[in-house]
Amino acid sequence: MAGFPRLAALAVTLRGDDVLLARRRNPPDAGLWGFPGGHVDPGETALDAARRELQEETGVQANPLQYLDNIDLILHGPDGKLQFHFLLAAVLCEYVSGEPAAADDALDAAWCPIADVLAGALPLSAHVQTILKLAQTRRLDANTAFC
Repeated sequence: MAGFPRLAALAVTLRGDDVLLARRRNPPDAGLWGFPGGHVDPGETALDAARRELQEETGVQANPLQYLDNIDLILHGPDGKLQFHFLLAAVLCEYVSGEPAAADDALDAAWCPIADVLAGALPLSAHVQTILKLAQTRRLDANTAFC
């Protein structure tokens, strides 16, 4: 099918015991909380797209550190026809500055306690908890590597 799959980047940004999440305005996942992110422009790396999309959706500045994982998001309509096919590149980002304010295609944006997210206290997009656990592990690995 023409135009599929599409590459998108997710900015996984931790600050202390919180993670930055955005509530999606548009399908797929409208109304659900997930990592800020969006499409990768031609000639742009997914790392750069994660930084750009984070700033556009939340106003928060962060530096992309590394790829965490790739996620296939494939959704079919009731008729079986392909509606969405995204390859999502999850990028671990280091918080620099700013407080979240929803913009672009986000309905809301907030620092959320990691414990609440892992406990399922919010309606989440698929894979948020898995990617968050991976980000925590990578952050711990990075902190202990320089001790």
